[in-house]
Amino acid sequence: MIDKGKKSVLGVLIDALDLEAAVARIAEAAKAQRPYGVTALAVHGVMTGVADGEHLWRLNHLDLVVPDGQPVRWALNLLHKVGLPDRVYGPRLMLEVCKVAEKENLPIFLYGSRPEVLERLQANLKGRFPGLKIAGALPSKFRTLSPEEQLQLAQEIRRSGAAIVFVGLGCPRQEVFAYEMRGLLSMPVVAVGAAFDFHAGLLREAPLWMQRYGLQWLHRLAQEPRRLWRRYLPLNVAYLVLLFLQWAAVWSPPLKKPKPPKELRYG
Repeated sequence: MIDKGKKSVLGVLIDALDLEAAVARIAEAAKAQRPYGVTALAVHGVMTGVADGEHLWRLNHLDLVVPDGQPVRWALNLLHKVGLPDRVYGPRLMLEVCKVAEKENLPIFLYGSRPEVLERLQANLKGRFPGLKIAGALPSKFRTLSPEEQLQLAQEIRRSGAAIVFVGLGCPRQEVFAYEMRGLLSMPVVAVGAAFDFHAGLLREAPLWMQRYGLQWLHRLAQEPRRLWRRYLPLNVAYLVLLFLQWAAVWSPPLKKPKPPKELRYG
């Protein structure tokens, strides 16, 4: 198990840890009924913090930010010599946490995406983990929640008996959700991005060789080019340039200073 604490990648604090350590920390928080905000960041997620000081504050105040993308793991190893052997891939993290939740009798709640995705996701999770308790599931409203709606949602999740919430709202909405809801929920709020679509069987994961060499973004781009080209192409180039500048000690992050954010209440 590797867990070497938070390290700066372009000013975003990423936890330099492996999958085993990440699962253990989430399970511990769930059993202790402790508020715990979690997200899995690839390059796009890191760059949202680089570009926005308020969002950088959110990311750096989450309890656990795992290196979802290989380029983020490479950056940790390059800049901080942490020796991570692999990334902590969000969809795999979700499955490993579900495995522990089944074993430890920790009910889960699913929030985000669309009703049809949640139906297939629940069926597939129950097929894989027959003893897993799914306390509830709610689709995204695809808009900003009012303060009253945010409190109602938190109450519904608490009343369900859930011990862990998985969130699939897409980046950066899910990180905003995890940041804002962690204080309202005494449990881990785990943002896992496209894991809902992958485990529902609606998106195909990249071949293992592409994942190993950090090319999963290219596979996603080929699947949804019109939606994703603005996310991947300019941001990947900017990430590599800034990473080189940080490694060469030419530039010291952040570009945007972190500052306390206004509430957004994404749902």
